[in-house]
Amino acid sequence: MCATSHPLAAKVAVQMLEAGGNAVDAAVSAAVLLGICEPQMTGIGGDCFVLVKPAGSEDVIALNGSGRAPAGLDAANLRAQGHTTMPTYDANAVTVPGAMDAFCRLAKDHGKLGLKTILAPAIYYAEAGVPVGPRTSFDWKEAEATPTGAAAEHYLLNGKAPTPGQIFRAPKKAEVLRQVAEHGRDAFYEGEIAEDMVAALQAAGGTHTLDDFAATACDYTDPISGTYKEMELVEHPPNGQGATAILMNNILAEFDIASLDPMGSQRAHIEAEAAKLAYDARNRFLSDPDHMSRLDHMLSAETAKALAALIDPAKAMASPAAVSEQVHKETIYLTVVDKDRMAVSLIYSIFHSFGSGIASDKFGILFQNRGAGFSLEEGHANEAKGGKRPMHTIIPGMLKKSGKVIMPFGVMGGAYQPNGHSRFLSNIVDFGMHPQQSIDAARSFSDAGDMKVERGYSDAVRQELSDMGHSVIIPDTPIGGAQAILIDEENGVLHGASDPRKDGCALGY
Repeated sequence: MCATSHPLAAKVAVQMLEAGGNAVDAAVSAAVLLGICEPQMTGIGGDCFVLVKPAGSEDVIALNGSGRAPAGLDAANLRAQGHTTMPTYDANAVTVPGAMDAFCRLAKDHGKLGLKTILAPAIYYAEAGVPVGPRTSFDWKEAEATPTGAAAEHYLLNGKAPTPGQIFRAPKKAEVLRQVAEHGRDAFYEGEIAEDMVAALQAAGGTHTLDDFAATACDYTDPISGTYKEMELVEHPPNGQGATAILMNNILAEFDIASLDPMGSQRAHIEAEAAKLAYDARNRFLSDPDHMSRLDHMLSAETAKALAALIDPAKAMASPAAVSEQVHKETIYLTVVDKDRMAVSLIYSIFHSFGSGIASDKFGILFQNRGAGFSLEEGHANEAKGGKRPMHTIIPGMLKKSGKVIMPFGVMGGAYQPNGHSRFLSNIVDFGMHPQQSIDAARSFSDAGDMKVERGYSDAVRQELSDMGHSVIIPDTPIGGAQAILIDEENGVLHGASDPRKDGCALGY
């Protein structure tokens, strides 16, 4: 089974499984295709994080496919230019794309079919084209002004975002994937493809070099986890923000959430307050793991108890610190479980919609702007520096029960993701929801001074939250998206769940 945000990617993943591939083959094949189906969300100019449960094991492997800043990036130089925060749509915000290295490594270490087979569907659809889905078209239109120069030529149709049903083609992307299929990751990080990327970035004012690209390498890391009642939540360690979700769960564990109305104001209020505190810790501590020292503090039960004590059940606090992220982060998530119960939880992104808005001239590789996640505060753990990974918002998850992986899952939505993981888990544990119910349920999120409350909540709840001091708004777009696969050992079946907020679905056979 595969669950992801575009039906064509889910279909291709299932075809890989039917052809004898495993969950890694299916996940990588679908992920690369998603860069053609939803190019505003993701692509080979981006990063990924992956959790893998091998067949016959309950251990979880974490692979960090996030790229590093070019060696020449220096926060002091940006401060000298007058910047107080990282520029967003700027070559200095472009970290070296890490996803392709990670995909090639995954296929080699854990796949069965090889890159030529895995990449064949994306190569075909890049040339033949993909009909643009309704949600994808909506997001494309929202960010129509972001792609400039070569990016506009490659990602707009006659200068406009495609409408639903229009065909989008990326023949130059097919050429890139063909070279990677034939020669592996070096075809992307060295030679003419890398030269095309470096030339575009340098022309836009970046410090990137061919050496920066050649040195790119993903890393296997040890997952972190935390327990919420009978469930264990498995997350990536930093530079991802998985520790934020664990801290938020630990704060919520100090309250009797299960006794509250799941769609009532009290639950939404306590969750919002817990998020403010957990995100404040994230903003102060999380960074490249080689540059941070407070992970144990974030995961500690004592820290959660102290923070929970700051929450007033009847009144909203002023945000303890301005959330450092901006809105409109774009991401895709996919999960695959195969017949041998290998499970993959993969999240893959170019950060903002259309990333930096910069693309390479010849091949049209659209660059992420993950460096916007750095701080320019001198001495901050997450201060921008060459060779460093920025704090990342994207986090794949897995749930364990009694030591066994029972559900790979993910929640998209930039800064919302830790809150989304916590809400998804609480819906299941505290309120007995099926994964699809948990995903379908209305969401709320206190972010950057506003409390976003989806239309699925009643006006009465919105008024009660306002009376508590929250600045309540109804968001123009849905909050995030999600997918999950429940491994039902008792019945020997898989339950797929996919968010109606996206174009995708869950498919199995």
